[in-house]
Amino acid sequence: MQSIKTVMKNPAERRTISMRKYMSNALWRAKTALMNPSGDQMTGWLIVVLVVVVVGAVFMTLYQGSITTIWNSIVSKITGLLG
Repeated sequence: MQSIKTVMKNPAERRTISMRKYMSNALWRAKTALMNPSGDQMTGWLIVVLVVVVVGAVFMTLYQGSITTIWNSIVSKITGLLG
C-alpha cells in the first residue's frame, strides 16, 4: 500500500478511478439490472433456471442406474491405481 509521500512523489502512478468508486459503480449497475421495471430480464433468467433444474431432474431419474455404474467403475479404478 502506498503512503501519502510515495503518492506525492509519483503522481503518474495514481489511479484515475479509485477501487471504491469502481466497486460502487459495479454494484450500482448490478442493482439497476436486477431492478429492471419491466421484469423481462428476471423472468427470463427464472425460466432458464427452471428448465435446467427440470431437465437435470429428468436426466437423473432416467439414467440413475447408468450414472451409478459409471461412478462406481471410476472410483474403483482410482482406488486400484492408488493401491
